[in-house]
Amino acid sequence: MEKTISISGMTCGHCVASVKEELGELEGVQDVAVALNAGGISRATITSDREIDPSRIGEAVAEAGYTVVGGED
Repeated sequence: MEKTISISGMTCGHCVASVKEELGELEGVQDVAVALNAGGISRATITSDREIDPSRIGEAVAEAGYTVVGGED
């Protein structure tokens, strides 16, 4: 399964690494790809072997210090 989310507040490679690390720890996540838009809305695509509760995704992104914004695909 693949899910793309929008994230605000990311500005650099360290931000990307933090988000990838937190999302990667969620059960079932196989890969996380992040398209950084420094100072704008970045996108993260999460590949998993099961459906992941959107609230868990939001919590993981918040743990990294950022916010999921807008609708999720």
